[in-house]
Amino acid sequence: MNIGEVSGKTGLPAKTIRYYEDIGLVLPQRDPNGYRSFRDTDVHKLAFLGRSRALGFTIEDCRNLLALWDDQDRASADVRAIATEHLARIEQKITDLEDIRDTLSHLVRECAGDQRPNCPILKKLEEL
Repeated sequence: MNIGEVSGKTGLPAKTIRYYEDIGLVLPQRDPNGYRSFRDTDVHKLAFLGRSRALGFTIEDCRNLLALWDDQDRASADVRAIATEHLARIEQKITDLEDIRDTLSHLVRECAGDQRPNCPILKKLEEL
């Protein structure tokens, strides 16, 4: 299967597929003419990677999850640990974004938005 067909099946751009190959996440075979030849297992790995990245897992997390997926003797606890750490990072980002939203909402409410030069938004941004 060529890269265009794989792209169509997985929904991943060809550029992303080539990147995943460059960093060793997938290793398609090469035809005598040098073109990539993807096997069904490569397509499954790429679809797995696409779903993992859509959930926000890092490339390194994806590498580890893919290794666990390939390992039939894996412990589900290892998979859960990776997902739990990722979930904690997401929850921290949500908390950080809520803090940003609250601060910005307060500043927008405090700004009169009129013709005067005094602006609490700019005042806050200039603070060290």
